Amino acid sequence: MNASVFSQFLLHIGDSHLILSHRLSEWCGHAPELELDIALANIGLDLLGQARTVLSLAGEIEGQGRDEDRLAYFRHEREYRNLLLTEQPNGDFGQTIVRQWLMDHYHALLFRALSESKHEGLAAFAVKSLKEVNYHQRFSSTWMERLSLGTTTAHEKIQHGLAQLWRFTDELFDLTPEEHSLVEAEIIPDLAPLKHIWQTRVTEELTRLGLQIPELGAYRRGAKQGLHTEHLGYVLAEMQYMQRSYPNMVW
Repeated sequence: MNASVFSQFLLHIGDSHLILSHRLSEWCGHAPELELDIALANIGLDLLGQARTVLSLAGEIEGQGRDEDRLAYFRHEREYRNLLLTEQPNGDFGQTIVRQWLMDHYHALLFRALSESKHEGLAAFAVKSLKEVNYHQRFSSTWMERLSLGTTTAHEKIQHGLAQLWRFTDELFDLTPEEHSLVEAEIIPDLAPLKHIWQTRVTEELTRLGLQIPELGAYRRGAKQGLHTEHLGYVLAEMQYMQRSYPNMVW
């Protein structure tokens, strides 16, 4: 097993969870209802806990003495490997639900496959995370249905959210050429079959909800190469401010 390739794959998962968690934290005190405020905060905390586990494992595999905090707070934008979808602005509540719903369907498939990994630490993480992902998916699916089949305005907001975010979905299941060695070693799954399942399930559900898949000229990708949209820099500026201003500060 190539430790460098494996650690980069783990950073991809950990960074995606970390950035999505931060985006959800931005709703704290601003959600449409108190119950939703608490629900989004709880999902964000789940994602943060998952990010901590994976980033810690990435640091161990990497072997350069970087722990979860060092990886989270002291890397630059081009060193982050999070999915572009996770860094997109929250927009309105409908757009946030669309983003979460797309990610939850992805997480459910990914973690179920990772639970069979021959790497014990990664498999254990996936098994534990699936319990939380199941709750996240129920939450986002419930609100996708409520809004899509609700008022005309609510339906339009969900459709608008899809139009804004769909272009970032094609890279969810990308593997680098180097990562195929991890597939052969049965450390990670082949993502191509998962992509087909994801597309089928998501398309069927969108059709049931009366939503249209946006017609795009091109998809956006670049997460694993550190090529991000303009939004990530602003997220990191806020998230890393304290440690950048007062390095190695502890509570």
